[in-house]
Amino acid sequence: MEDSRDLIKKRIILASKKNKMIVVSAPSGAGKTTIVKHLYQKFPQLGFSVSATSRKMREGENDGREYHFISPETFRKMIDEGKLFEWQEVYPGSFYGTPVSEVERIISNRQFPVFDLDVVGGLNIKKIYGDKTLAIFIRPPSFEILESRLRARATDSEESLQKRLNKAKWELSLEKDFDAVIVNDKLEDAFEQAEKLVTGFLGIKL
Repeated sequence: MEDSRDLIKKRIILASKKNKMIVVSAPSGAGKTTIVKHLYQKFPQLGFSVSATSRKMREGENDGREYHFISPETFRKMIDEGKLFEWQEVYPGSFYGTPVSEVERIISNRQFPVFDLDVVGGLNIKKIYGDKTLAIFIRPPSFEILESRLRARATDSEESLQKRLNKAKWELSLEKDFDAVIVNDKLEDAFEQAEKLVTGFLGIKL
C-alpha cells in the first residue's frame, strides 16, 4: 500500500504537469502574508491557496478567508485520508497544512498556485517539486524588529511569544535553502522585488 504522501504527490504532479507554483515563507511577523496578498491581487494568473489550521480563530479572521479553521481531530483525519498536499505540526497540537482540494481548485481555474507557508512547509514543497517551484523567503530587517512587530500584534501570551521567537531564530538560518530572499524593510520595495521574481519565473508581464 502506498504512503498517503506518495499518493498526493502523484495526484498533484498529474494535475499540474504544466503548472508552476510559488511558495512564500518566513518566520511569523516578517510580513509574508501581506506580500502574498499583494501578489495575488496584482496577478490574475495566481490563485491563492487557503491553508487549514487547527489553531483558534483570531479576532478579525474569517473561516475560509485567512484559513480553513478545523479541529485537531479533523486535521488528523485529513492526514490519514491523504487529503493534505503538505502539513506540519508547527507547535504541539497546532497543525497547519494545505488541502489537496485547494490546489486542485486553483489548477482547474488555470491559475498558478501561490502558497503562504511556514518555512518547513515551504521547503517541503520545494524539495518535492524542484524547479517547478519558486521558493521565496521573506526576511525581517533584524531580529529586534521582528520581535517588536510580534509584540505590537498583542495576540500572544509572553510564553507563546517566546516560542515564536525561538522558532524564528532557527527559521532564519534556513533562508539559504530558498531560491530568493526579500528583506522586508520598506514594504513597497518588497512588493517590487516580489513582482519581479514572479514575472521572471512565470514569464508573464504586469
